[in-house]
Amino acid sequence: MTLFLLVVMLGGLSACVHSMVYTSNVEAAFPPRGETLKVDTADMHYIRLGNHQAPTVLFLHGASANANEFTWTLAPRLEDEFDLILADRPGHGYSGRPTDAHRLEIQAAQMAGILASLSPNDPVVVVGHSFGGAVALRLALDHPERVKGLILLAPVSHDWGGGGQTWYNEWATTPLLGPAFSNLVPLIGPDRAKEGAVSTFFPAPVPENYTEKSATNLLFRPPNFRANAGDVIALREELSAQQSRYGELDIPVILFSGIQDTVIKPELHAGRLKDQVVDFTLIDLPNEGHMLHHGEGQQIAEAIARLASAR
Repeated sequence: MTLFLLVVMLGGLSACVHSMVYTSNVEAAFPPRGETLKVDTADMHYIRLGNHQAPTVLFLHGASANANEFTWTLAPRLEDEFDLILADRPGHGYSGRPTDAHRLEIQAAQMAGILASLSPNDPVVVVGHSFGGAVALRLALDHPERVKGLILLAPVSHDWGGGGQTWYNEWATTPLLGPAFSNLVPLIGPDRAKEGAVSTFFPAPVPENYTEKSATNLLFRPPNFRANAGDVIALREELSAQQSRYGELDIPVILFSGIQDTVIKPELHAGRLKDQVVDFTLIDLPNEGHMLHHGEGQQIAEAIARLASAR
């Protein structure tokens, strides 16, 4: 028994050391690209690009991602004409994580705080991908004075009725097991993520150097991984409480949906949202999956530009 405990302790120590080395290396490879500002109790990191005197567009990334996701996809198509704010959601990328940040209300409040500092006078267009779509919707519901329109990209908007949770997110959110398990994630996470990207992008190919361009390996730092897991595990309940409010929206909502999406079922989200929002436009993309802003970036950027330019 003593030998067994010693082996376990040494294994745990080795995992912790590897995790610290991994974190140091990945942060050196993908350092913060933007600025931070204090919102409530957390330092929120954002990348600001473009013309700061022009209409503002706020970008909210999905689960397992960070603000770099948009720096090489949509931003280059828009930065000459607009003020672009690409925010790391709470606990992701280089943003801090306030208490109860798994709640959509808190995430929306953090984004509202960023807008209050950077674009205090005029409402903005908010672009949300996947989980970021749920936050964008909550931002428009709770802080309508901040939002003039929504562009939703393969969003999750409704309680999908069960399933879809992965064992590793459940383990990561377990109070006693979670921190220890998260220190093992850097050992296997990066390789598994490359495999998972194939199904996430399907039927489109994974772009060359996607991992590097989007800095996806920041996810496997233990605190970031636990934050992401906490968001995902809480999402169904959060959406169940939020989804009845969508009729309150009196702004234009444009939703792009990949018909072949294997991550979410569009009919359970876009299909229901279109019946609740009056000013709603659904654009189906027959040859796209969940990461549609890569293959259809130009069409999406044009829709963002039209909405952002409208008075």
